Amino acid sequence: MSRAPSPDERQRDAERSRQRLIAAALEEFAAKGYAGARVKEIARRAGLNPQLITYYFGGKEGLYRAVGERWLEVEQGFADPAVPLDELVARYLTATLGNPQLARLLMWEGLEDAAGDRDRAPAAEPGSEDLSDLRRRQAEGELAPELDPAYVQLGFMGAVLLAAAMPHLVRRVTGLDPTDPEFERRYAEQLRLMVRRLRA
Repeated sequence: MSRAPSPDERQRDAERSRQRLIAAALEEFAAKGYAGARVKEIARRAGLNPQLITYYFGGKEGLYRAVGERWLEVEQGFADPAVPLDELVARYLTATLGNPQLARLLMWEGLEDAAGDRDRAPAAEPGSEDLSDLRRRQAEGELAPELDPAYVQLGFMGAVLLAAAMPHLVRRVTGLDPTDPEFERRYAEQLRLMVRRLRA
């Protein structure tokens, strides 16, 4: 006679199912964008019932938000405000190259937004990006006073995301593949040098 699972076992099973759905959703959203991704396909990738997406996340939008939170977890592991700005940008590069699907999600968001797609990914509020760390660093001399932190942030994001989101351009310009450790080493060093030039 089999025993019923304990509450702890049920909770662990539920968490495993949630994580499998998030991992499958990351792959699906990165491949097809929010509009093109299908709940049934995400569930198929995860090997789970599609109804669990509604149960755990409230539907496709909630699952997409959970995928975005995955990046925040990754970010917390390396974005130390105590490290110099040039090292921080290099760490973002390493994290992005290690998680290229997250870069592709942002590219899809931009494409769907530009196309006016009604079924597009939930968007952040305009002006909601937290620039407080860059402003603090500017006050401490890591950024020249004439630089606008908002536009510096855009430049950093573009420099880092391009490596993962547009591998064909990386190959065309450098002759290296962005998955090649040599590309990461060279690009990280060049980014460090560029960022140091922005100091006051």
